[in-house]
Amino acid sequence: MDFNMKKLASDAGIFFTRAVQFTEEKFGQAEKTELDANFENLLARADSTKNWTEKILRQTEVLLQPNPSARVEEFLYEKLDRKVPSRVTNGELLAQYMAEAASELGPTTPYGKTLVKVAEAEKRLGAAERDFIHTASINFLTPLRNFLEGDWKTISKERRLLQNRRLDLDACKARLKKAKAAEAKATTVPDFQETRPRNYILSASASALWNDEVDKAEQELRVAQTEFDRQAEVTRLLLEGISSTHVNHLRCLHEFVESQTTYYAQCYRHMLDLQKQLGRFPGTFVGTTEPTSPPLSSTSPTTTAATMPVGPSVAGLGPPGEAALCLEEVAPPASGTRKARVLYDYEAADSSELALLADELITVYSLPGMDPDWLIGERGNKKGKVPVTYLELLS
Repeated sequence: MDFNMKKLASDAGIFFTRAVQFTEEKFGQAEKTELDANFENLLARADSTKNWTEKILRQTEVLLQPNPSARVEEFLYEKLDRKVPSRVTNGELLAQYMAEAASELGPTTPYGKTLVKVAEAEKRLGAAERDFIHTASINFLTPLRNFLEGDWKTISKERRLLQNRRLDLDACKARLKKAKAAEAKATTVPDFQETRPRNYILSASASALWNDEVDKAEQELRVAQTEFDRQAEVTRLLLEGISSTHVNHLRCLHEFVESQTTYYAQCYRHMLDLQKQLGRFPGTFVGTTEPTSPPLSSTSPTTTAATMPVGPSVAGLGPPGEAALCLEEVAPPASGTRKARVLYDYEAADSSELALLADELITVYSLPGMDPDWLIGERGNKKGKVPVTYLELLS
């Protein structure tokens, strides 16, 4: 118990001395040991790395999970060392709603068929998003979080210890300076005319006491300087390790870019497949830089007819193997034409299609060999392909 009390008193004395030194430095009443310029640059670099790592980490978490409530829930699970429950992505939830809507509204109707196709595509998009979030969390977020919770905490601890060692060193310097000033004042030769013999004894005794105080202060200063130098070297080595941290984060950043590239490539392929299923021509998709069909020499006659470029002719109007007919040469059948009301505005993708305006009435009919999702529409002297999903057949 006595030992603990002595240690507590000693720690309290050290804390008080540091507090006094820190306060005097803030008011400009005490000198402060300055670190060299290279050390200061290492400190500034480490602080900048920590601040930007925190910002990048937080914003990446927002990118992967925009819902703040979900982020808080995942954070709590991690702090409690529990497995984060699997969460349905927005794409998968949308796919579920679309599939249920198609089942209730009629999966055989044009709208229901399209809902089913889009639901399947959204489900694949949701699965791709789930894989991307998982990969990015492991390869990018985890290393950044490990740095902040591991290496940076170690650096911060050693920096605080270095700050305490510096305060101790400067306090020892101030104590030595005061002791030398007092010693010099005590050793001043008194005036023999005005000073009584008794004062000579007091002066000699005070001088001896201050000599001992100076020796003690010098010894404490040497110990404090040694501890400060040792702690400064330890802290410097940790700060120089920030360069290795940058290399590690650079590798993680490359992996993040690769996973993001893979994710968006998968999304593009899924949407391109959906576009084909809905009857839109891939060649008209903005940003397509590669052909979406194999060379003509390696395809069968049926595939060739289905993947020919869409120009002034209409693809798929005739039987496989025959040349596509021009719209001007296509005559409506003697029977089988129907009236249809346009449900939504539709912008023609090329010259083979007919632009539509909502609520207008057009004449439609089908030809042998045509895609069932498309019809031939006529409005006055204009003629072209129209998607069935945009129409309501009347008679």
